[in-house]
Amino acid sequence: MIYIKPELLKRVNTWMTPAFDADTKKQIEGLIANDPKDLEDRFYKDLEFGTGGMRGVMGIGTNRINKYTLGRNTQGLSNFLKQSFPDDDLKVAIAYDCRHNSKTLAKVVADVFSANGIKVFLFEDLRPTPELSFAVKHLNCHCGIVLTASHNPPEYNGYKVYWQDGGQLVPPQDAEIVNIINNLNYSDIKFEENSDLIEYIGKDVDDVFINASVENGSFDTSDDARQNLKIVFTPLHGTSITTIPETLKRAGYTNVHLVAEQTEPNGDFPTVKSPNPEEPEALKMAIDLANNIDADIVIGTDPDSDRLGIAVRDLDGNLSILNGNQAMIIMTEFLLEQWKQQGKLDGNEFIGSTIVSTPMMQQLADAYNVELKIGLTGFKWIAKMIKDFPLLDFVGGGEESFGFMVGNFVRDKDAVTSTLLACEIASQAKANGQTLYEKLISLYSKYGLFQERLVSMTKKGIEGASEIKQMMIDARENPLKSLNGSKVIRIEDYQTSVSKDLQTNTESTIDIPKSNVLIYYTEDGSKIALRPSGTEPKIKFYVSVNSELDNMSDYQSEAQLLNERIDAILNDMNL
Repeated sequence: MIYIKPELLKRVNTWMTPAFDADTKKQIEGLIANDPKDLEDRFYKDLEFGTGGMRGVMGIGTNRINKYTLGRNTQGLSNFLKQSFPDDDLKVAIAYDCRHNSKTLAKVVADVFSANGIKVFLFEDLRPTPELSFAVKHLNCHCGIVLTASHNPPEYNGYKVYWQDGGQLVPPQDAEIVNIINNLNYSDIKFEENSDLIEYIGKDVDDVFINASVENGSFDTSDDARQNLKIVFTPLHGTSITTIPETLKRAGYTNVHLVAEQTEPNGDFPTVKSPNPEEPEALKMAIDLANNIDADIVIGTDPDSDRLGIAVRDLDGNLSILNGNQAMIIMTEFLLEQWKQQGKLDGNEFIGSTIVSTPMMQQLADAYNVELKIGLTGFKWIAKMIKDFPLLDFVGGGEESFGFMVGNFVRDKDAVTSTLLACEIASQAKANGQTLYEKLISLYSKYGLFQERLVSMTKKGIEGASEIKQMMIDARENPLKSLNGSKVIRIEDYQTSVSKDLQTNTESTIDIPKSNVLIYYTEDGSKIALRPSGTEPKIKFYVSVNSELDNMSDYQSEAQLLNERIDAILNDMNL
């Protein structure tokens, strides 16, 4: 006889009630009889909201993405909207990406909103995440939803919630909504649509969004420079095919070559192991095409078009992928310089970044006399900065995970406008006889040479979650004393909001929302952060080291020394 824990059986039995369809109940019966381990993984917890909303494997169960878990979310959100805006005619916008079931699940979400008397603007087909963020403000909506799992594997999907400002949910609304959702029964979900309240949108919003992207992402670049830049672009089977080629075209870029095998949206992502531009393998086909046609720059975007990977010619003429920190530095410095030339910098501006991104952003802020605001991982925190400081002008900002945001017209990382911005920088550099790679080295020479590396460890399932939890407990209870022979001088624990100076043995409060992140700083300027992912079964280790670069000609040797220092740090940490 198969034994199932009583608390698990109670959760499972809820899904055997009349609120659930016959097929769901049949699948559960099969799991009870044949695969209790899988049953436990599907039901041992509720899927939670993380760094980038709710993401998970699709299928039946409370720990899965399906019509019931998303329906419950949407019912709870509907209740919260009515509570928050009792006198308003409520409006929401919904978009979705190329993933399996995204279109179907988006319609389920639309149905639930409409059944609750809420007006729905539903995109007629797949669209990029940044366009949804834009549409929320453009259509004066109270909130927005994107059905996406970003760059996760094909079996995943997700649910991201945006608020009136176009930014993702942040405290205190997120906790209030989750509390409402957790107190709902599945039988409370209203699934019956009110078709009169669902309006399909498409080209009209596309045109306004693309024009806004061109306005915000293009600068004083000559037509000749734009036409002379040879670009290879790949959407990696995702949504950006609907907007990026047209954005580049409207901005004046005519020498654009698409990776034909990857232009068709496809939730299986058949030509890549992972549709993640952070992974070098994802850009291989684009780089191969670029080498065949001698292109200057390669750009690839993830499935929902909020992240972008960039490859440019290095000092040997080979295409080299910039990491997220490098791309962020190049784009931020360019924007600051443009604002300076236009006389728009008066000390009332800021740039944004995150606690695990390169400390080099501080050097840029100091050089241009602007403020650097640093938040937790995830662009919802950068969007919150814009909302919290309305008297300051946001120039741009990003994070190490290949995301960037230009200005405040979109309130999430935006690969559409950022792709155009990268091409503007590259075309201007080429017109001046410089590659984007050489421009990066010139910035290192001016502001200091910073090198970063990310190491991720994947730990799946219940056991994996337990392992990750224990690793963070061990790091807190037995903190590192030194790394690569350099003494640890400060430890920041974002879970307790305590920064401890080990030289003076004093503590101070970290004025950032609590998060399960631990950061070590050493005497030689190294920075090491430990962070469990909020959207994937991973624990991530971020390492940053730096030195001076007196001569650009010394870049390769100095970079090699820094990479050796990173190797030694990782070796000390047994990674």
